[in-house]
Amino acid sequence: MKSWSAELLLGVVTIIWGATFSFTKIGLEETSPLFYLFLRFLLAITILILIFGKQFFQINREKFFDGLVLGLFFGGGFVLQTLGLKFTSVTKSAFITGMAVVITPFVFWLIIRKPIKFWQKAGVGVAFFGLWLFANPNFDNINIGDILTLLSTVFWGFYITYMDIYTKKIRLFSETIQLVIMQFIVVLPLSLFGAVIFESNSINLNFSKILIYSLLFNGIVASIFLTIIHTSVQKYTTPVKAALIFSLEPVFASLIAFFIFREILSAKEYLGAIILFSGVVLSEAGEYIQKSIRKVRS
Repeated sequence: MKSWSAELLLGVVTIIWGATFSFTKIGLEETSPLFYLFLRFLLAITILILIFGKQFFQINREKFFDGLVLGLFFGGGFVLQTLGLKFTSVTKSAFITGMAVVITPFVFWLIIRKPIKFWQKAGVGVAFFGLWLFANPNFDNINIGDILTLLSTVFWGFYITYMDIYTKKIRLFSETIQLVIMQFIVVLPLSLFGAVIFESNSINLNFSKILIYSLLFNGIVASIFLTIIHTSVQKYTTPVKAALIFSLEPVFASLIAFFIFREILSAKEYLGAIILFSGVVLSEAGEYIQKSIRKVRS
């Protein structure tokens, strides 16, 4: 697969991930956050085992531990981000989560020891500035929610980097399925124990149509299909470019929220979104533009 094709698919993944904010917001009207996560991934893993159980139970030792590591970062990121939302604002959470675009290059260098190209660094810088304008976070009073969300961002940085490492060894679709199911298996106890520990006095469950629709979208579309696509295609690009693409998630989340909840963006937010997009384009096309200019001059 060409790198541009993989990055286009990751862009589609990011758009749909943006929709999960609205569907999650709807679902949380009927249950508590961490218990919602447990229900979401319980649905996803049940469907995957029913369809791909035979392939999964043929998992070898290497894929088991690869999936375990990915699952710990995947589940840890989800749980910490969800807990953080209980104590901080959605705007601050979105901005801090988007900082994975800054953290991932450092994690990538720390783990792989491979230098990051100039245009990717430039794209990260521009994207971070756009993200700041878009989210317009107020850090006058930093709280435990901000710290938990920042920790989740570190988890996402490691998740994206190790996804690159482990998926480069994959040759069969069955191995992709094994990694995906292992990730969900790890999320289940993390979200359930988190719900018991942190939400024991607030767990509620109302199986309404709204909750069912929310779980169907987030459990099947966002969890099953998107995780399979992500696990299948990220190896064809770099972790830094993947993080840049994923940094667009809060922008798509806001645009989708406009259509569902009529939440209107300000002019500053639109400017931030444009700059954020520009950072992604700069990372992707900067080297090509530079080569084209050199050819013209020569």
